[in-house]
Amino acid sequence: MKTEAPAYKRVRAQVERRSAPGAWLARKTFRRQSCARSLIEIKDVHSLGVQISIVIGGGNIWRGVLRGSPRHGSNVGGITMGMLATVINALALRSTLTKIGVEARVQTAIEMNNVAEPFILGRAIRHLELGRVVIFAAGTGNPYFSTDTAAALRASEIGADVILKATKVDGVYDRDPNTDPNAKRFERITFTEALTKRLQVMDSTAFSLCMDNNVPIVVFDMNKPK
Repeated sequence: MKTEAPAYKRVRAQVERRSAPGAWLARKTFRRQSCARSLIEIKDVHSLGVQISIVIGGGNIWRGVLRGSPRHGSNVGGITMGMLATVINALALRSTLTKIGVEARVQTAIEMNNVAEPFILGRAIRHLELGRVVIFAAGTGNPYFSTDTAAALRASEIGADVILKATKVDGVYDRDPNTDPNAKRFERITFTEALTKRLQVMDSTAFSLCMDNNVPIVVFDMNKPK
């Protein structure tokens, strides 16, 4: 049977901090079935020849501010801890992908050469061209920039065709459908509309980066089988 050609050649996958496969791997109480399904789907897409890079968060390990930090003051220390948490998740994801036969590399925005490669654009693109999954960790390496912004930045840098944003809902809504049954789902929405409506799919910096670099975003529920 003839296999249909993939719609995209190079994709950037982003998974929320509390729903990432790597996040589940880093805790004792991860959801094994959902995690295994996500990894198998990554492998299936990879087998089609699609170049895959992944950005994941670290909220399962660290969220919030450091105890004793001023309420409205600097929380650089806490944010840096969050960036390091994403590295733990990235290493866990790489390890598990390797076990199922998918070669992967971790690149970090904060240099830690004994643990992973530093982010080097040319090297990242070469890994993708050689069929390796590239996992980007430590955000942008700077405080106050979210995982959303890191995903948009890396997608723009590597020339990704699309950002595939895995969440706990099956699309873009004007409100959280898990708490509001009257939430309206958008089949398609422009970046300008999303910014004007202040939709909480991604932060405004990430939206602006994607809009300026013509990188579309596809939002899907990662807990639903394909």
